[in-house]
Amino acid sequence: MPKPNGFAYTATASGTVHITHHNRPATTLNGSRAARFLEEVTAGDPQLVMARWTGTYKHGNERTARNHPRNRH
Repeated sequence: MPKPNGFAYTATASGTVHITHHNRPATTLNGSRAARFLEEVTAGDPQLVMARWTGTYKHGNERTARNHPRNRH
């Protein structure tokens, strides 16, 4: 499975964090959630952390779900 890419974040002086994916807004974090995100993003792989926090994270079962009889066209 390819690693996530295309994520970027900006932290403002007021403590707000804006996360984008391919220059499109993905999410905004405020307060304690923003502080936890900044701690985690500096400690680990930033792309993976941003993918998890935005919910744009593939779990590896997409191919299985696509082939399920309920999802066939």
